[in-house]
Amino acid sequence: MTDAKPAGRSVACPACGKPALFAPSNPWRPFCCERCRMVDLGGWASESYRIPERREDDDESPEN
Repeated sequence: MTDAKPAGRSVACPACGKPALFAPSNPWRPFCCERCRMVDLGGWASESYRIPERREDDDESPEN
């Protein structure tokens, strides 16, 4: 009897959409390759990705 561990699950690469192995054996996970990982890192470094600012006055209703 062998206790074989599952190889991991396949997920879509966030950069290109190709299947990527989400397991310790994939050093670029969740990406499929180093190139996709670097493209994503470049997006963060160039500030292409932004989290919208939520203003406090947006939560308040106008007082009439």
